[in-house]
Amino acid sequence: MESIRGVLVDVFHDLPSNSVELTKVPHMATTAGDERTVQYMLKRWQDPDTGLDRAWREEYLVYLSFPDPKTPNKVTVGELGPQGISGGYREKEKEYGPDQKDPDVVQPYAAYAPAGHPKGKLVYANQGKPSDYLHLNQTLDLNGTIAITRYGGEGRAQKAINAAPYGVIGVLVYTDPRDINDGRMSDTNETYPHSWYMPPSGVERGSFNTQYGDLLTPYLAAKDDTYRISMAKITGIPPIPTQPIGFEDAYALICQVQLDIYNRGEIKNSSNVMGVIRGSVEPDRYVIYGNHRDSWVHGAVDPSSGTSVMLEVTRVLGRMVKEGKWRPRRSVIFGSWGAEEFGLIGSAEYTEEYYSKLSERSVAYINVDISVFGKRQKSGNISVFVLLQVKTPGSESTSVYDNWIRYFNRTSPTYGVIPNVGFLTGAGSDYAAFIHFLGITSMDISYTYDRTKTSARIYPAYHTAYDTFDYSSKFIDPGFTSHQTVARTAGNVLMRLADSLLLPFNCSDYAESLEAYLAKALELYTEGLAVHNISIEPLKSAVKTFRSAAASLDQMIRDSDLANETPLKVRGINDQLMLLDRAFLDPTAFPDQYGFRHVIWASSKASEPTFPGLADAYERAALSGLDEDWEEAHRQLSLLSQAILGAAHTLEEVI
Repeated sequence: MESIRGVLVDVFHDLPSNSVELTKVPHMATTAGDERTVQYMLKRWQDPDTGLDRAWREEYLVYLSFPDPKTPNKVTVGELGPQGISGGYREKEKEYGPDQKDPDVVQPYAAYAPAGHPKGKLVYANQGKPSDYLHLNQTLDLNGTIAITRYGGEGRAQKAINAAPYGVIGVLVYTDPRDINDGRMSDTNETYPHSWYMPPSGVERGSFNTQYGDLLTPYLAAKDDTYRISMAKITGIPPIPTQPIGFEDAYALICQVQLDIYNRGEIKNSSNVMGVIRGSVEPDRYVIYGNHRDSWVHGAVDPSSGTSVMLEVTRVLGRMVKEGKWRPRRSVIFGSWGAEEFGLIGSAEYTEEYYSKLSERSVAYINVDISVFGKRQKSGNISVFVLLQVKTPGSESTSVYDNWIRYFNRTSPTYGVIPNVGFLTGAGSDYAAFIHFLGITSMDISYTYDRTKTSARIYPAYHTAYDTFDYSSKFIDPGFTSHQTVARTAGNVLMRLADSLLLPFNCSDYAESLEAYLAKALELYTEGLAVHNISIEPLKSAVKTFRSAAASLDQMIRDSDLANETPLKVRGINDQLMLLDRAFLDPTAFPDQYGFRHVIWASSKASEPTFPGLADAYERAALSGLDEDWEEAHRQLSLLSQAILGAAHTLEEVI
């Protein structure tokens, strides 16, 4: 407890200077700027006074996509006719300061989109969802057209993947000011540098890829001698040229458009920087804390807000270790992941290389990517006691728990009004490989803005040349008080996971989540399944059995004097808690989705908050009416029921 209080008090010293150092130059994956941050991380983690027990780099040869530095991508606009007229297209974002003038600022592009020179009529396709193209196709001939879509509603790559079957030959993607700027459009006084809103020329870069990890070495670590599939077998990337643009250019486009895209793929050496504090009692049990290091440009918010927090946590903990004041019960591994922006590559390759060891020994994974979006709390699955100890920014009387309850709460049938904890159901950051592929209990911690005061889907400078220290320090977190709160929260959580005699997991809370999913499934699917002679009763029974097993284990823990129990018994209970998420893995559940094996938290195309495999299969069957699709819905129901029942059995004593 004393060591945790020390972390709560000591965290802050280097947060602003960390951010300044990390954002001096653009550091896109595998560039010279990225190597600079690799060396900086190693220097910090190998510091003799505040460093870790050991720090090193691990390298992977991965397939990335870049624009041609000599021939920039272009969008030419004009009207039909023998002469045509050229319209303006800004190849780089408008310069408001020295950060945008840096020669290493990469031009906006869609990573993994193919090169090409399509020319055709422009068609507005909303968000590029399947329903959008289906609607357009009812009244328009889409063959040979170029679609312009806005971000949101569908994944980046999927906007182009959905378009291609209709004969669309190119796709443009822009950020609509209604979705990101609350409608504000003028850089005279409404947008950056006057406020946090995106300037008209701002362009959101990104990886246009539906999978994660290295595309040429699925399920294999991308080393020199690793088998690689051919480029032709890569799936999940745009089949047609695609380019992101700013809303300034989107509004100028008329009638006919030509795209000149010169993207090219390269196999490049990308590094993870790893560090460890060795555990004193259970060194073979790992608590892993990760953040990605690479950015599209300067990346002050994404990811350097999280990198700054991780460096501050390691500074405080490293100093405590060096001074002999603290050493964790379990080992703590820190990962500074490379090439996340291209598809979570560094963390995915790490989990592939060390699959067996991590599966057997990992207690939990803590992810801090964008640590601060703004000024209100949103966090991962954290114990109430942790949140009560940490104070909210700008207040010595209000805890993070109180603030979370105020802005983002839900009603629990067990606890009443509690903080609303989101689920890690997609592949939005580096937690993906840990929870979906390995089944390691994971959390993602961040501080966000008050969403009742803005409709922005994310902070407006996201993935643009304006995500700089100037932007972050003026509009995201002046004074770095929210960074401090995240660092204290993350450090507190890490130490509890690493030091607690009994792991701070509650199986009954898991049961409550399953029951909420079940209630939605019963509401949506019972009648439709029954029409096809498929009973949902096995799922109801499995969830009921899990609830009973979870309650029994939790009660046994409460009744036990664990401090006086044998180490073997404590270790056994901890193993039950640690391995619970592994029990929900099924490698046959999602054969078409790389790295998704968790039947509860996998990604889903369905809009309903319920079991992903069942939801997707049911919606597909209801739409098609095909017998084979209803058979797949039945299969998903069965494997889900058996996974939940199997997980319940792991909570029982021995046999």
